[in-house]
Amino acid sequence: MDKHLHEISLNDLQKIFPCTVTDTLSDDFFIAEIRQHEVLDILKYPCRLDGYMAVFCLEGELKAEINLKTYDIHENSVIINLPGNISRIYSIEDDQFDRLHFVVVAVSSDFLSSSRMDYVRMFNESIAVLDNPCFEMNGDERAIFFRYFELVDSLVKNSPKGLIHVLRNIVSSCLYFAGSIWQEKLLAVERPKSNGEQTIRTKLVLEQFLKLVAEYHDRERAMDFYADKLCLTPKYLSKIIKNASGKSGPEWIDSFVILEAKNMLKYSDMPIKEIVYRLNFPNSSVFYKFFKAHTGQTPSEFRR
Repeated sequence: MDKHLHEISLNDLQKIFPCTVTDTLSDDFFIAEIRQHEVLDILKYPCRLDGYMAVFCLEGELKAEINLKTYDIHENSVIINLPGNISRIYSIEDDQFDRLHFVVVAVSSDFLSSSRMDYVRMFNESIAVLDNPCFEMNGDERAIFFRYFELVDSLVKNSPKGLIHVLRNIVSSCLYFAGSIWQEKLLAVERPKSNGEQTIRTKLVLEQFLKLVAEYHDRERAMDFYADKLCLTPKYLSKIIKNASGKSGPEWIDSFVILEAKNMLKYSDMPIKEIVYRLNFPNSSVFYKFFKAHTGQTPSEFRR
């Protein structure tokens, strides 16, 4: 089987999940209830999704790997996947598939842009999701969530006028609900400290910067490039990024490059020279020094 990294769109997911409730309504979002293991065959290999996805596990046990970190998924667990994350989902034991039951909610970036959601709040939380993508619901929270799903299922079956608009608002509400639960779980997690008050402007600049880094990190690693894209000076952009996230711009860029390099080393058989070329390093020596400085291992040692 091919273990290489796959790029998956929301439309691809709709084809993967045969039990999709909203499969004929929109390419921007869907909700699916899954009780069969065959749909996980493609997800057990590393993939990058171009949308937002929340997986609610109602029964059974799985493992999820998000950006090379492994998380245990069991009854009442929720895992959130952001655009650009590299992820895979696989079983612990084959017999776990017999009692597998989970719900998937996935939306595109365009869907969030067109909905009346507090984008600043959501993005501020999404920074922390990078390190804390998994949380657990209690019994009451699970019951409320499942009522959301039952409401969507009932609406789809009755097909009232304006169904798509109704469902968009319900999905937005469901995401808010999941976000509020997740935010409570983070209260005990140390959050990055800023050097000043974060404004809507600084948070939006950070969002735009990270989207650009996700797109260009394999070609561009200079802050000048990103500052030019955002029509800002490199010095001002660096200050905004540090204040808004607690990490410097180059640290964010390096983290994306290291993650890309690790995935190429782990999930492909391409020669290291090819990885050096694809990540736009001038030569193998520079790449080896960069990789070892950030991981403590040489690329060859990590691959072994």
